[in-house]
Amino acid sequence: MSSPSRSADFRRGVFDILPVLAAAVPIGLLWGTLAAGKGFTPFEAWLTSATVFAGAAQFVAVDMWRDPVPLLLIVVTTFIVNVRHLLMGASLQRHLGAFSGPGGLLAMFLMTDESWAFAERKVLAEPLRPAYYFGVALPMWLVWSSASLAGAIAGRSLGDPAVYGFDFAFSAMFIAILAGFWRGPRTGAVLAMSALAAALAKLVIPGAWYIVIGGGAGVLVAALLHGEDDGQDPGEKPAENAEAA
Repeated sequence: MSSPSRSADFRRGVFDILPVLAAAVPIGLLWGTLAAGKGFTPFEAWLTSATVFAGAAQFVAVDMWRDPVPLLLIVVTTFIVNVRHLLMGASLQRHLGAFSGPGGLLAMFLMTDESWAFAERKVLAEPLRPAYYFGVALPMWLVWSSASLAGAIAGRSLGDPAVYGFDFAFSAMFIAILAGFWRGPRTGAVLAMSALAAALAKLVIPGAWYIVIGGGAGVLVAALLHGEDDGQDPGEKPAENAEAA
């Protein structure tokens, strides 16, 4: 079978990301209104979203924003929030063989939790092609930055979207995306340990360290389970593969 055309790949990426875009609009509006309340101009709010492009880090930063700006504290805290991108970037890098040098750099800049998850799910079935990835990632950037601009222009007249539960929209969507990675009990073990470690860290350690600890715990469990697979007899099927058969 011939591979899909670039335009078909791009359209498929856009179609896949549409539900996430619907969730991004109210969250972007919310961030824009918060930024306006802290004294950001609409252009500054748009520029922040267009260049930082990291929702969780932006919410943390705008919450800490005051006069004078605690620059070092904001930089360190947002780094902690986004350190998971080091792991995600290393994972995504393995699938960028079809990307040019500049295309790979742009792919990394546009990487979010959602675009990374869609890319990782895509490679379970076929190689990751640039047109599909950018079909997912570019609309996400456009919608996030545009919604932030609209929120900053409208200011507080929009009210607080969190009142309607829109602040949970991203979490709900990402949970649905994670469900697509389910491969049996071992997947559950990785997710459960990551969630447990993050929840405990949130209770006992101040700041955003729970993000790093939860991600690290999941990676550790995944590595241990992978090591068990490597230690099996070559002719022996893993239990979950046997169940699938």
